[in-house]
Amino acid sequence: MQDIVDECGISRGGIYLYFSSVDEIFLELMRQRNKQPIPVGEPFEKVMGDYFARQKKRLLNFENSLFRAYCEYIFSKPKAAVESFRDIQFDQLRKTVLSILSLGVAQSVIRSDDLLAIADHIIVTIDGLSVLALAEALSEEMIDQQIAILTEMPKFIKDGVQNEK
Repeated sequence: MQDIVDECGISRGGIYLYFSSVDEIFLELMRQRNKQPIPVGEPFEKVMGDYFARQKKRLLNFENSLFRAYCEYIFSKPKAAVESFRDIQFDQLRKTVLSILSLGVAQSVIRSDDLLAIADHIIVTIDGLSVLALAEALSEEMIDQQIAILTEMPKFIKDGVQNEK
């Protein structure tokens, strides 16, 4: 808690007005991190590219990442105590990715079938890369390869939309 107080530049008493523990601060930070607004006026390719660029940057700078803190939090608590938190985190990630994919559908860039499966595939792939980053077994080349596969999935190919018509 002292590290947080020092970093924020507020008094210890001031922070306790809002949070009763470091865990509470962490949980709120994770909730805020997952609320990423999707710019609906932007082209799908840019929004998806920006999302993948943020993920790549996060994966390459894993030393003091929130994912590392998330894993430490999840594995330091009893399963029953973190089950709801873990599910909420996954649902928030899913909503973010589904929002991006829905933008692609609205712009007639991708097909609308299997969006949930595609969103889950993206999340699982990124989380898998995150685990490799935790184990320090991830290269930039591997990240680029996986992002290229995600980006070039048949469901993302514009011709697939045109061929349906």
